[in-house]
Amino acid sequence: MSSSEADPRAGFPPTPSLSQSGGREALSRRSLILAPLVLAACGFTPAYGPGAAATKLVETVRVADPYDKNSFDLVERLEERLGRPESHLYDLAYTIRTDVFGVGVTTDNEITRYNLKGVIDFTLTEKATGARLTGGQVQSFTAYSATGSTVAGLAAEEDAALRLMRILADQIVTRLIAASAAFP
Repeated sequence: MSSSEADPRAGFPPTPSLSQSGGREALSRRSLILAPLVLAACGFTPAYGPGAAATKLVETVRVADPYDKNSFDLVERLEERLGRPESHLYDLAYTIRTDVFGVGVTTDNEITRYNLKGVIDFTLTEKATGARLTGGQVQSFTAYSATGSTVAGLAAEEDAALRLMRILADQIVTRLIAASAAFP
């Protein structure tokens, strides 16, 4: 039996070992213990904790009615994240723009891959006063393959659009949570 058969690590560089009393492992334990104290000292509070600002958004935001497949997917995800309101305090309006770009081109000039870019402008207003509370623009992209059958290509395109609307909805919710401390 050769030495390489006896030791499966033969031929590989040695792995540095860390002692239990110091080194990286002890540092990570200390960091784990001190992290909550540091976060509490800087005023960090969980977004959905008891009495936290983001709880104002739960089941109080009425998203504008969908008008096409993309807006339906967007509204569905926003309602998943924020809840469907019984009586609402805020109105969320949006406009969706999407563009498709061919990015994978063969030597025969056939496109094999597409990027789907989406941009959403949104505005949150207070229902009672009509005052604009926050708003902005979010954008992202997804991609899909155009190889295979026509049905497979259409299914891939539809899936990419769904993924894009979910990504953009999550970005909108993140922005709303960040701004929610200032909401009435």
